[in-house]
Amino acid sequence: MDDFSKINKLEDDDFYFSEEGYKVFTEKYLLKRGYCCENGCKHCPYGFDKSKGRRIKK
Repeated sequence: MDDFSKINKLEDDDFYFSEEGYKVFTEKYLLKRGYCCENGCKHCPYGFDKSKGRRIKK
């Protein structure tokens, strides 16, 4: 199995659904993905701050 296939197969702990019904990715999944998308993800492990438009070291 290549890396792309591993990323696209979501496991139960890769996400959860918010009260509004949105899929929310976990820190585990975002680390597995391997890069920051700079969209201000709730559980971003890379320290991206959307309001500042840059990564902030944690």
